[in-house]
Parts: sequence; C-alpha cells; structure tokens
Amino acid sequence: MFEGLSDRLDRAFKLLKGQGRITEINVAETIKEIRKALLDADVNYATAKQFTDKVKETAMGQDVLKSVSPGQMMVKIVHDELVALMGGDKVEINLKPSPAIILMSGLQGSGKTTFSAKLAAYLKSKKGRQILLVACDVYRPAAVDQIKVLGEQIGVQVYSEEGVTDPVKIARNAVAYAKQYGINTVIIDTAGRLAVDEEMMKEISNIHQAVNPAETLFVVDAMTGQDAVNTAKAFNDILNFDGVVLTKLDGDTRGGAAISIKAVVDKPIKYVGIGEKMDAIDVFYPQRMADRILGMGDIVSLVEKAQEQFDEDEARKLQKKLAKDQFTFDDFLKQIHQVKKMGNMKDLVGMIPGMGKAMKDVEIDDNAFKSIEAIIYSMTPQERNDPSLLNGSRRQRIANGSGTSVPEVNKLIKQFEDTRKMMKMVTTGGARNALKQMKQMKRR
Repeated sequence: MFEGLSDRLDRAFKLLKGQGRITEINVAETIKEIRKALLDADVNYATAKQFTDKVKETAMGQDVLKSVSPGQMMVKIVHDELVALMGGDKVEINLKPSPAIILMSGLQGSGKTTFSAKLAAYLKSKKGRQILLVACDVYRPAAVDQIKVLGEQIGVQVYSEEGVTDPVKIARNAVAYAKQYGINTVIIDTAGRLAVDEEMMKEISNIHQAVNPAETLFVVDAMTGQDAVNTAKAFNDILNFDGVVLTKLDGDTRGGAAISIKAVVDKPIKYVGIGEKMDAIDVFYPQRMADRILGMGDIVSLVEKAQEQFDEDEARKLQKKLAKDQFTFDDFLKQIHQVKKMGNMKDLVGMIPGMGKAMKDVEIDDNAFKSIEAIIYSMTPQERNDPSLLNGSRRQRIANGSGTSVPEVNKLIKQFEDTRKMMKMVTTGGARNALKQMKQMKRR
C-alpha cells in the first residue's frame, strides 16, 4: 500500500541529511521533491501545492531541537500535515434513528455491492446490529443474485422484489419491512453506471428523498486516483453525501485518492476496503494512514487485529499447558490458524514499525504456512501430542505424506521445540529469564 509515495517521500527527507538546521535554501529542494512525490501519487496540483506551502511555512517557523535532525523534524511536520489533510480524526458512521438507513452510491465497478455486504458483516459483528440488505440495482445482470449470495455468506437477510423495476419503490418498501420486523439497520445497494450521467443521478436522488437516509456513503475505487476525486465531487454536488468509502486500497501503490479526496470534497473517508474477504474492511484513521505512508508502521491496527482473534479462555488453557510442558503440535497449529485469520501476511508485516521498508522487495506468500500445516496433518494424533516419538522412519513417512522433504520436517520439529522452550520460559520464568537464555543460546 502506497509503496511508490513512501519511497519518494523517503528520498525527499534524505536531502536534509547532514544539514545542521532548516533554512529556506536547504528546505527548498526537499519541498520540491515532496510536491513531485504527491503529483506522482496522482494528488491534484492545487492540493499538492497548498500542502507543500503549508509544510514549508511550518518548517521555517520551527526551532530544530538539538536531539532531532532537520530530516526528522521534516518527517514530523509532513506527518502532522498529512493527518490534517486526510481529515484529522476518524469519523463514525451515523446509526440513528432506528432503523438507521445507509444509502450506498458510486459508479459501476467500484465494489459497491461487495462493500455493502462487508459493511453489513462489520456492523453485525462489531456493533451488534440487525441488518437488512436491500437490492436496488435492477439493471446490472445478476446484481440481485450477487447480493443474495453475499447475504447468505454473512448471515444477513436480503430484501428484493421479483419483477419490480422501480428502485425507489423497492427502497421504500424495504424500509417499511424493516420497521415492521424491528430491524434496526437498512443498507441500500443502488445501481451504478460506467460514468456519471443525469439519469443515474436523478434516480439515486429520488431514492435519497424517498427514504431520507441517516447516512449516504460514496463508494469509490482507490486505484483510480484523481478520477476517484473528480467522481466524488460530481456525486457530492447532487447528493451531498456524508462520507467516502475507498475500496481496493490494498492494491493502491500511489495513494492520491486517500490523500486528496477530503481536501477536494470536504467529506471524511469513513471506511476502506483492503481485500476480497468479507472481513476485509477497516475504519479509516488519518493518523494511522499517515504513519503507514511515512513508513512508521501501524502497530495499533496490528494489535487490534490480534485482539479480534484472541480467545481469553484458550489463552488461559495454553498458559497452563506451557507451564506443565504440555504444548503440542495441535496447539502450534491453532496459533498458526489465528495468525492467518488476521489477514494478508505482507500487510501485517508492514504494520510493524520499520518493517515496511525493509520487506518491500520481499515476497511474502500467504501460502507460507501450507507446508507446515501439511507436515503437522501428516502426523498421527500420538505424534502430535508426543514429538519424542518422531524417529527417523516416522519423519520419512511424514515427509512423504506431506509432499515435503525430511530436512523440512526436521526444521519444523526444531522450530517447534525452540518455540515451546521460549514460550515456557516466558510463562514460568518471565521475559528477563527468557532474554538471558536467548543470549546463552547465541553464544553456543
């Protein structure tokens, strides 16, 4: 995500390396490079110029602390201005009154229908809402079927009307249905077209007037860059929507839409789509996004993802097992499955401060755990519970059964034993004792 922009900004900050202080002369080249980086990221010229003018003005008024280099000070200034440009604070979705009606708008191909289902899944699991998805795209072939399949996948009811071609009528009837059955959240998926046209705008405007939504969201493909910003402006002039949803952000190496859409439309980005799975949705935090753009990682999001998969009862059971030296390959497998549920491996590594840049050219395959799982699944239940049984002939059988080699099986068994020892030390003797043991292991 945003690799190109991150690299260019990093090069711009290096121009100040070795400088004793920030002056108008030595900052000029850095500002010029930052502006070029933003333009290459498909940020419009007016926004890029306004941003760099503000950065320069702030930089020239700063006293550089003795403990901080001019380059580090510039990173801090750019970071703070990026946060402000993208909206400052996160903005929550409005879910009042009941039923809260959320109207989805956007062009065809922006991922609107898929995101409607993702939002439904998110509000159901994270906010405890009862959701009704409404199929109001009566033009696109199989649009109704698509939302029905997604609704079934996430366990959410879908409202549609066979043979009815008036989306305003469908939307109005869906709201009445939600009121009748006590459903507190209605998400209306509307039709999109390949380009902004009068007919589409009139239709969605009519739906808006008919249902009076608590929240109108504009869904746009982040990878279309400046086109996304221009389309958002056209929709906002008609609809006056409440917030923006950026889909396919995980594939956006430039970042132009994320950076400039708030400045141009003056509406907050509320959610981002970061993958194909139904749980690949994040609330948009300007602070965290600025951290990631500048290679500072996003440790808060990483911890939140870990907590989502964290089971307190399982953790207590695991702690007892570790204390008694009863950690098995089945437990090891459970830990792997929890990590996999957290999301794309390269994205997770990128959230660790400093790791994004270090790993940018390294391919991290999401199937990296496949051979490990295959090896463990090729063991008998007795072997998983008691690795001491794994003699040479058993290891050969496991290698044959998993499609791997004996050295790979040996490597996994050693990793397992090292992991078990380390986790036991942390559980029983504390982190300090574990650190001492690690140092001794390195000396051997």
